[in-house]
Amino acid sequence: MTSEELREKVEFALAEIRPFLQSDGGDISLLSIEDNDTLVKVQLQGACVGCSVNQMTLKSGVEMTIKKYAPQIEQVINIDA
Repeated sequence: MTSEELREKVEFALAEIRPFLQSDGGDISLLSIEDNDTLVKVQLQGACVGCSVNQMTLKSGVEMTIKKYAPQIEQVINIDA
């Protein structure tokens, strides 16, 4: 899979989870894919920034959804604004 194909799959995964985040007043954007296409950096936005369960959302929701479409991704991390 090329880097462009991987980026498309990650964006597709984020589009799948975005409505759930937006329903709680949040959002998410893809910042980069690094470390030989194994690390995804995202930025939680809106209500997600100060939410006490955002790490759970990141691991249980975002990371799991991304791995469903791009199993080579090993980790998803949030970069604070």
